[in-house]
Order: sequence, then structure tokens, then C-alpha cells
Amino acid sequence: MLDSSPHAHRRLVEDKIAWLTTVRSDGQPQTSAVWFLLEGEEVLVYSQPGVPKVENIAANPRVALNLDGNGRGGDIVTIEGRAHVVEDHPVAFEVPAYLDKYAGYIEHEGWTPESFSADYSVAMRIEPTRLRAW
Repeated sequence: MLDSSPHAHRRLVEDKIAWLTTVRSDGQPQTSAVWFLLEGEEVLVYSQPGVPKVENIAANPRVALNLDGNGRGGDIVTIEGRAHVVEDHPVAFEVPAYLDKYAGYIEHEGWTPESFSADYSVAMRIEPTRLRAW
């Protein structure tokens, strides 16, 4: 499905920040900026434990992942899908592609790869069910 739009695929590989929307137990959408990695047909996101997005996904796996547009209503990429926490996933610094993508960000924020991985220890995967791009 993600291969159906080469432009969307390129953006999902190259963009650094996405907006992940989860749904609280009262039905209120909750949007958070996340770092992400496209791995095949799924999206990998790491999170701090115990934060609302992790709790929301545990209660309701339906999510949306959105990339920033061009500021004029174009270059939009959105994914709808189902997310789940992956208990036995390697930590971030053991995923070379993730570390390559975010090494500069990690260093800029004052982390080492190991300290980032300790702080953002919850791995989540998003399985897309719908891609929209224009």
C-alpha cells in the first residue's frame, strides 16, 4: 500500500517529524510529534513509557500519522492504521537505520544513543490501513 505513492514513500523515508494522533478513552483525539522510521510497510515509533499516547494505543489501537504539508494545503501525506506496543523489539540504538536517521537530533538534545533508548524505551509499530497523499 505504501508503495502505491512513490512521493509519499520518499517523504516517509526522509521526513524527520510526524504527527501521531491517538484517541483517549473519552474519545478526544490526542496528537503528538514523533520521530519515526519506515520499515517495509510498517512505521516504527519509540516513546517514553507511561505517556498518554502509549496508554491510548493500549486501549484503542486506531491511529493517524500525518506529515507536515507545504504550508499551502499541498504535499499532504496521511496514514491511518493500527498501532501496537512491541514488547521484545530492539531498543532504538540497536536499530541502525533509526540511529542513522536521528543521530544528529539525539546529540543536539544532549542524549547519547543509549540514554535516548533508555528514555524512549517503548517501541510501537503502526500497520497502515489507508494512505492518502496529494
